[in-house]
Amino acid sequence: MQNRMVGGILSLCLGVLVFSLQDPLVKAVSSGYPVTEVMAIRSIIALPILIVLVHADVGLRAILSKRFGLLTIRAFIQFTSYTVYYLAIAALPLADAVALYFMAPLCIMAMAGPYLGERVSWQTLSTVLIGMFGVLVMLRPGAGLFDWAALLSLGSAVLYAFSQLMARKIGDTESSTVMAFYQNGAYLVGAAVVAGTFHIAGITHAVHPSLEFLVRPWIWPTLPDFLKMAACGFVAAAGMILLSQGYRLAPANRVATFEYTGILWSPLWGFLFFAEVPRSATVIGAALIIGAGLLALNTERRASPAPALVARDPA
Repeated sequence: MQNRMVGGILSLCLGVLVFSLQDPLVKAVSSGYPVTEVMAIRSIIALPILIVLVHADVGLRAILSKRFGLLTIRAFIQFTSYTVYYLAIAALPLADAVALYFMAPLCIMAMAGPYLGERVSWQTLSTVLIGMFGVLVMLRPGAGLFDWAALLSLGSAVLYAFSQLMARKIGDTESSTVMAFYQNGAYLVGAAVVAGTFHIAGITHAVHPSLEFLVRPWIWPTLPDFLKMAACGFVAAAGMILLSQGYRLAPANRVATFEYTGILWSPLWGFLFFAEVPRSATVIGAALIIGAGLLALNTERRASPAPALVARDPA
């Protein structure tokens, strides 16, 4: 059982690192292509990889799951989550978008009790307020610096949190590779539907960078840009499996805090690739959000007996 906990933590940390590589790749093409085209190319590249992985892991018949409905709902929640997150990074510095997105682990901890029945103390729930204060510090309402794209990043965090709680709930029968396969399918179908809807409606331009990234019509990509989008497919295939595996193996309210390892990577990518230097408000707000998550983890460890570490173990 302890090995499952360690495996879940390691899978999640590696998944966060791998997934963080998508941020600079997507941001690099966000000024010339629509998000739907990026997601479609990414999904097409990832599809054969995931088919091979599903076959090697549990066999292709596992795709025809009796829990098709839950898998599909979770997949489209993930599609919505990542779409709005990508829209956010088109308008925000990477460090800002990612720091706001780090409300996700706190949301997971807060929702793990009512949704999964996992034990969550009132002290842990109170740390969510600290995280929310960190968000306010970053957004600085009334300072004239607020960009509504920040709400996209926060909304993405809530949706992502719920999708990973679903992964924990259905992980007793579904493998991480099957869940990743469904996610990838939702990305491909969702991107096609959204792009088709805007095309039929004749909406091709918008003023705000996030909306422009959403409604811009598809164009044939240059080879360098295609390779960036294609690289997202390889990254996504690995990242989806690792994150799903992490939440499948370990209790959500324990493993979620290790999502914060991502704070090491996105500001680094933003600085290296886009010369973005995090604002002081971003650093302070991120510190409050991360500190709240670490405090919540420590509180849960002290409050819960050892068996709680493997609550609802799907073995």
